[in-house]
Amino acid sequence: MPRSLWTEPRPPGAPPRSWRDWALAGVFCLLAVLEGLTRPDLPGGIVAVVLVFALAPTLLFRRSHPLLMVVIAFAATLLAPLFTDGVPPEARSLTFLLLLPYSLLRWGSGRDIVIGVAAIAAKMVLSVVASQMTASTALAGAAVTFGVAAWGAAMRYRSSARLRELDRVRIVERERLARDLHDTVAHHVSAMAIRAQAGLAMAPSDPAAATDALRVIEAEASKALSEMRTVVAALRDDLSPRAWSFDGGEPPVDLDVSGDLSRAAPAVGAAVFRMAQEAVTNARRHASHATRIEVRVKTDATAVHLHVTDDGSPGAPAGGGFGLAGMRERAHLLGGTCTAGPNPDRGWTVTATLPLEGPAT
Repeated sequence: MPRSLWTEPRPPGAPPRSWRDWALAGVFCLLAVLEGLTRPDLPGGIVAVVLVFALAPTLLFRRSHPLLMVVIAFAATLLAPLFTDGVPPEARSLTFLLLLPYSLLRWGSGRDIVIGVAAIAAKMVLSVVASQMTASTALAGAAVTFGVAAWGAAMRYRSSARLRELDRVRIVERERLARDLHDTVAHHVSAMAIRAQAGLAMAPSDPAAATDALRVIEAEASKALSEMRTVVAALRDDLSPRAWSFDGGEPPVDLDVSGDLSRAAPAVGAAVFRMAQEAVTNARRHASHATRIEVRVKTDATAVHLHVTDDGSPGAPAGGGFGLAGMRERAHLLGGTCTAGPNPDRGWTVTATLPLEGPAT
């Protein structure tokens, strides 16, 4: 475990520095000024106020350089009593320093965490040895500090778990798409084999039949290759869009398909069906008090448009979890888009747009 922790990389997705970080640092600096003006008995006096101003910039870099910020902050609080006749600065506005251990375990690498935790522990011990605080006070401070750090570790684990689940959803969607494309390619290959057999049988008596068979085989091969370009895996499952039907559940589904959906690439048609199926399932599962679900599929010159909406209770997140992530992944694989969100009045809507021919090659 220690070795695996040491080599653990930093988690992805750390938010960049923004105006909120500057505002947070500014708020604590303002609080420090107010505290200095209203607390004549402030431990550390003006040094405590100056310390807040000196360490406030650590809030700006706590995610990008968590270990360095922890070392700077805890070293500064250890050395500050040298300028206050041994009295540790205890400004309430210094509580922002608790964000640094949180950021260390949330955004730091394993190496950063090990070194940072050791630095925090060393500061606690040295404070007791230097008589800056009692052992009981140090233990209480350590409990709060490491409690906040544990919260950061929990958030790190939760984020990692969600990323793993999203990866699983992406893999599942690729498997489903591969199954659809496999069926389509198999159809083309079967047609090629049949025409080749017919051409061979007719060739002795009718050479022109062999030529016609070659033309058909060429066309089928082109279609098969076009579909093969979008195959992402060779795995299969037992799902198939056999029919546009949503019977057998409540609320009922009002289906309207306009335009010639047969012009869409088979993978696109299958994807539209699966996304509609997922959206309807989510609506039936999550939309409270819904009385109807509308599914609208429209095909124009370049794309297929899907629109699924329900009239459930406001804010019912039908499709706000991994099902939506799967729909987005499938749409992305085929060069399209998928969005979902609450309606202005009631219900939830899922919309998707996929190019007729699938992703550009």
